[in-house]
Amino acid sequence: MEELDAIIVGAGIAGLTCAEELCSRERKVLVLESEPTPGGRISTDELDGFLLDRGFQVFLTAYPEAQRKLDYGKLRLHNFEPGALVWRDGTFHRFSDPWRRPRHLLATAFSPVATFADKLRLAKLRRDTTRGDLARLYERTELPTIDLLRQRGFSPIVVEQFFRPFLGGVFLDHDLTTSSRLCEFVFRMFSSGDAALPAGGMRALPHQLADRLPAGVLRLGTRVKSAGKGRVELASGERLSAKRTVLATEEPIAARLTGEQSTGGSNRAACVYFAADRPPLEEPILLLNGGGRGPVNNVCVPSQVAPSYAPPGQSLISVTALQWTDAATLHGEVRDQLREWFGPVVDSWRHLRTYPIEYALPRQTPPALDPVAKGARLAEGVYRCGDYCDTASINGAMAAGRRAAEAVIEDATARSLGD
Repeated sequence: MEELDAIIVGAGIAGLTCAEELCSRERKVLVLESEPTPGGRISTDELDGFLLDRGFQVFLTAYPEAQRKLDYGKLRLHNFEPGALVWRDGTFHRFSDPWRRPRHLLATAFSPVATFADKLRLAKLRRDTTRGDLARLYERTELPTIDLLRQRGFSPIVVEQFFRPFLGGVFLDHDLTTSSRLCEFVFRMFSSGDAALPAGGMRALPHQLADRLPAGVLRLGTRVKSAGKGRVELASGERLSAKRTVLATEEPIAARLTGEQSTGGSNRAACVYFAADRPPLEEPILLLNGGGRGPVNNVCVPSQVAPSYAPPGQSLISVTALQWTDAATLHGEVRDQLREWFGPVVDSWRHLRTYPIEYALPRQTPPALDPVAKGARLAEGVYRCGDYCDTASINGAMAAGRRAAEAVIEDATARSLGD
């Protein structure tokens, strides 16, 4: 049997991107994944006709790496309404993107979620983050997001009632200590494209990549015990060899496999799903907790965005919590809080499932993104990729996977020329 060019450990977005890049250049690759399905942290379960993404996630159509690699038409994307409804003082207040939804200009202009000066500063932030290329964006001074917002003059009102629940939900970081470079990147993506859900759930993204791989490349349900230059040992005791090894796992797992010390922290989140006979709101828009009290950070009705997320005549409600103590009782605490938002109808909602996710995103506090793009080479013949090697996002995972493939090919080419 001809020796493999590379073994890739992990079939998340980064590992699948790396594998497809290598296979497209006729390299012999084997991808090992411990789970029964590809996708890593981007996964979707089916329960009673509902599609439950493991953690509330959205796909941003402006991601440059995704535009290069994914077939959007086959994903059958359904878009969110730009902006959000913010809960404060017993009611919801609209805070929309007036550039993309001019019809909501007056509602946004008079929204108490932000001062008039805040809205002017928001326009400037939008302008500053969307002009020029990403390389220039990443050259700006890196500081915590909360400091960036204060430096730009945003009032405590808009910081607490909009930015903290909105960006906190994106970063899974209530304190907004996440790098300003990720903040500006995310703001650029939201301003330049749509937030969307695929009809088949978020799993459709990695499945599209996996389906492009040649037969036999992807080996599921295979747990790896250790990995290093030219070799991978499985939990079963089987030993595999290849010219190169790519670790496409979360950073703590990559460190464990190589016997190194983990240096990366993580942000956690919990996602609580309910089923209802009727949706609590009719439009496909995100709901934010601007009051700052209780476990709820944001609420979404995915079936109002993509009807395929729920069976006919039913609605799916997704709730994200960033701070909790007992996952077993979280759904009851969430129900109590949402009763204040929507009334006694919440008592009729059926709890479907709660997902407490300890490693939901890599923590990226400064100087984590200096530089943004991390090198793929760990040691001779050993490479890494994952969203911790770039912006903590789908785009970052794909970019890191591409760079790992390029490094493998570059080193293989140099080796062959040297021979």
